[in-house]
Amino acid sequence: MAARNPYLNNKDLLKEIHNSKTSYSEFDKPEYHRFDAIAETYDDLFLQAEDVDVDKDTGEEIPNGIMYYPIVREAQKSKAARIAAETYAESLAAYDGPVSGKPRLIDHKIDPTTLDEKELIYRVTTYEHIPLEPGRKKNPRKEAEYYVKLNFIPFKHYHITDIEKKKTVEIGRSHSENGEFCQTHGAMTDALARMFMLLVERYSQRANWRGYTYVDEMKGQSLLQLSSMGLQFNEARSANPFAYFTQALAHSFTRVLNIEKKNQNIRDEILVSQGLSPSFSKQIEHENKVRQMREEAKAAAENGNE
Repeated sequence: MAARNPYLNNKDLLKEIHNSKTSYSEFDKPEYHRFDAIAETYDDLFLQAEDVDVDKDTGEEIPNGIMYYPIVREAQKSKAARIAAETYAESLAAYDGPVSGKPRLIDHKIDPTTLDEKELIYRVTTYEHIPLEPGRKKNPRKEAEYYVKLNFIPFKHYHITDIEKKKTVEIGRSHSENGEFCQTHGAMTDALARMFMLLVERYSQRANWRGYTYVDEMKGQSLLQLSSMGLQFNEARSANPFAYFTQALAHSFTRVLNIEKKNQNIRDEILVSQGLSPSFSKQIEHENKVRQMREEAKAAAENGNE
């Protein structure tokens, strides 16, 4: 069985999407580009929930009256998993002994609660630092339509210094260079561009597309679409960019197909009006219509005789 192409998995796609967005962003320290949790609004950082105990016999969750911050717990788990994966990969790369003694991931896991809460990094979706552009949309319906058009959803990175008093420190922001708004200094990574090319090529080989003579035009349109909206993927709502991009490819291929069909119908009508034979597909379509009409007429006649 052939190995799965490494460019076509969600982990690598997410990594390159993140690296591409980072190139358009500015951080107080280079390592601050890595976030541990995402909040869709600033206020979400301070939302609380009631903790629960799990009954050992029934598995039922019972509220225990203890309040906690879900975003902090999520960030701790995420960072602990990342640290474990990194240290495991380093140990595995450095190991040169028998197979039976290879390092195990379970030996590198750490307790999330031991991580310093003040060192966690939170990404918050916000348009605070984006310039307004009145008139960009005649009747704006979304928040984004009031601001300058962007290549991806803007954000800021924060440390929470005192969650009880809702105190935070901004440590980075997107679309920024030298403290000023900018979205021309970054670029999509070469690796992500190659992934898009592979996605398009794989998708074009599907049985329902590869037979069309204008499949190259479909591929070109799809690459243009992915390059323009590829970074719009929202990590806060999904961890499956592969499905997101596949859906975009389906729309792009179908759009070209509909345009070509429309143009072909116009050409066929001109040919018929000039007394010439239309395309083969039009002839087949006509024959099928005639056959269907005959069958319907025959069925109606038989029903009438009864």
